Amino acid sequence: MILGFLVGGRGLSTAENAYNVLFIAIDDLRPELGCYGVEAAQTPNLDRFADSAIVFDRHYVQVPTCGASRFALLTGRSPFHSGGSGNGASKLLEADFQGAAQTMPELFRRNGYKTACIGKISHSPDGRVFAYNGKGDGHEELPHAWDELPTPFGAWKRGWGTFFAYAGGEHREDGQGHRDLMQFTVEADTDLPDGLMAETAIEQLKKWKGERFFIGLGFYKPHLPFVAPKQDWDAFEGADIPDPPNAKKIASRHSHRAGEFYGYNATHEKSRPLGSDGLRNSRRAYLACVRYVDRQVSKVLDELKRLKLDKNTIVVIWGDHGWFLGDRQLWGKHSGLEEANRSVLMVRVPGAKPQATSALAETLDLYPTLIDYCQLTDTATRYPLDGRTMRPLIDGKVSSYREAALSYWKGDVSIRSKDYRLIVTKSGVRPELYALESGFTLGENVADAHPEVVSELLARIPTPR
Repeated sequence: MILGFLVGGRGLSTAENAYNVLFIAIDDLRPELGCYGVEAAQTPNLDRFADSAIVFDRHYVQVPTCGASRFALLTGRSPFHSGGSGNGASKLLEADFQGAAQTMPELFRRNGYKTACIGKISHSPDGRVFAYNGKGDGHEELPHAWDELPTPFGAWKRGWGTFFAYAGGEHREDGQGHRDLMQFTVEADTDLPDGLMAETAIEQLKKWKGERFFIGLGFYKPHLPFVAPKQDWDAFEGADIPDPPNAKKIASRHSHRAGEFYGYNATHEKSRPLGSDGLRNSRRAYLACVRYVDRQVSKVLDELKRLKLDKNTIVVIWGDHGWFLGDRQLWGKHSGLEEANRSVLMVRVPGAKPQATSALAETLDLYPTLIDYCQLTDTATRYPLDGRTMRPLIDGKVSSYREAALSYWKGDVSIRSKDYRLIVTKSGVRPELYALESGFTLGENVADAHPEVVSELLARIPTPR
């Protein structure tokens, strides 16, 4: 056996570590892709990837907001146990080097993997902690996790500038009042940050071809503002972009005012609900941004194949939460309802048979799954992992592996079973139970009619350790 090498004295890697990991996070990506049955989407590259992967149709995040969802992913801990329920959850990590890994990339690094963060993997858009206005010391958001942080800043000069970018180096946080909801003016992919990040990822793959690596690549779009090259907007000219299939507003305390979305300037009237032009243009803008990211993902995956790294690299494509796209007359995330918590998850393990599965899955399950496949020798984590390995399902040995998926938002617990979603709150407010037998459509609250279902799902809430 080939001996591994030390990484700053932190651990060993052996020849038994069979796989690299390319983890691709796409911000605010709901299952609005062709491979998820959305005919209006123009996502040929992600659809092609889906043909070689395990596609999870019922994957749910732990928290329907960026920072906390990513914190759960990276620590493997439910917010029920960690308390990490907001965008500043990374503050719960200890800066000093610990006796066991605090995060997934740190664990891989301790096992001899080279680790790089390109773009938004944790809450910050480049792995460094600054305020939106640029103030702060720029310390690493995930202590001891990354060997390199090569996010390109381009004309925007800093992380949050790239995240809220408009054309020509302008951005939402530059003090000039740029708050347009959408902009589709540039010609080249690299005129915007996601195109630059794809190029950086390609260079990173070339650089580490002979290494064992864990690369986190976090694309920004389709997060607001809706900004992408002109070709992506033009591609939907005359296209049939249907209204949301679940457009009826429901009487739920888990609806909201969509403040993030309505806080941007728009050429259409910002009515509630949006008029037909505003609804169609906003849905078109989201699809255009997804189309842009689809092309960037393709560039990176094509290079992975060209380098023959696809033969020994696990590729994960993950959306950090769902997003209302006019559904229930809502926009954005931040709710215990279905659309805010259901997101994209596709996993390609070399040699595993592709499949589409309706098995329930949680984001928490990714961490133990990657440990399982990569045969890490040092598996000590600072706290116990709350997820379950997906490997039996991916290997085709079982058709499901969990009975429910749990999400949390501002004191609410949302429990998704095969046929129902129950949302309860710690304050004792009447629970909401929705039947989802026919696809993902929510009807009326049926909690009073099905107390036995409410009781059964309530029993799935974990108890404190």
